Amino acid sequence: MTIPSQRIRLYIGISGAYFLLTLLSDLFAYPGSFFTSMVNELWRVAYVTILNFILFEFTLPYLRFTWKRIVLGLVMIWILLMFYSFGMYSWRTLGVFLHIYSPLSSDDNAEHGVEFQVAYSFASIFFFGIVRHIYDHVKLKQSAQQLRIEKQEAELNYLKSQTNPHFLFNTLNNIYSLARDKSDLAPESILRLSKMLRFMLYETSGTFIALEDELRIITDYIALEKLRYDESLRVNFNYHVEDMKQAIPPLILIPLVENAFKHGVSETRQHPFVDIHLSSQHRQIVFIVKNSTEHNQVIQVKENIGLSNLRRQLELLYTDYSLVVEPGESAFTITLRINLGSHV
Repeated sequence: MTIPSQRIRLYIGISGAYFLLTLLSDLFAYPGSFFTSMVNELWRVAYVTILNFILFEFTLPYLRFTWKRIVLGLVMIWILLMFYSFGMYSWRTLGVFLHIYSPLSSDDNAEHGVEFQVAYSFASIFFFGIVRHIYDHVKLKQSAQQLRIEKQEAELNYLKSQTNPHFLFNTLNNIYSLARDKSDLAPESILRLSKMLRFMLYETSGTFIALEDELRIITDYIALEKLRYDESLRVNFNYHVEDMKQAIPPLILIPLVENAFKHGVSETRQHPFVDIHLSSQHRQIVFIVKNSTEHNQVIQVKENIGLSNLRRQLELLYTDYSLVVEPGESAFTITLRINLGSHV
């Protein structure tokens, strides 16, 4: 069986802490015996470290299986108890014989010696067990946290992989409409789309982009959409931004603009409009998109891929946000508020 080097380092670290603890205890009981106590404790700690490693890494895990293993494991525990008691005293005696261990007490009878070494051994079991449990608990929490982060990253990447083709599909439909009508604006729309695709391929692969880049892609998208409509379409896009370099997730705002054109303006026959307002101050973003709808139209709020993906991305990215949808008889309003400081 291969022993992970991480576990070996763990027990070396615990043995070092136990050595310092017992050394301080000896120095308190026998002042002026620093060198002797240090050698004695090194000799004893080496022994109990090996025993505790066998106990916690092999014997106790062995008890978790069949009854046959439980019986065998209990026998192994009994053998280890002998090593912790009489074996520990024998190890101490060997150290004395080799002139490594130097008794600090004048009471050197065997019965008292065994009792003292048993207390030392059982204290080591308690110490090693507590520290090992705390270490494994922390590592388990870290692993669970890392797994959660990796899962969220995978889901975010999946949502982005859905959003981008969805955005591209809708844009290509717009260009198709212009090409079908043999509009002279088709080449310009293709050029604008090419520019946007270049941005999406090379600028949005990271976790964040500057807010000014997000505004630029929104401006290009609005210009592309306006090619489809005549002068009756009114688009108002204004913003008040405290820091244009403020970092935000890429393409987090564009789904709301796309939704306004696809499900609002395109279905409005008279006086279509889109009003877009963005404000950013003290790391608080408020993005309001309002678009026209038909009078007396029955409003059914059903989130499409773009909005549902956006809502899920917000859940994964921030703890303080709101996405409010307000349908009306002649206008449809979506308000997005994000506290950028609440990024998880």
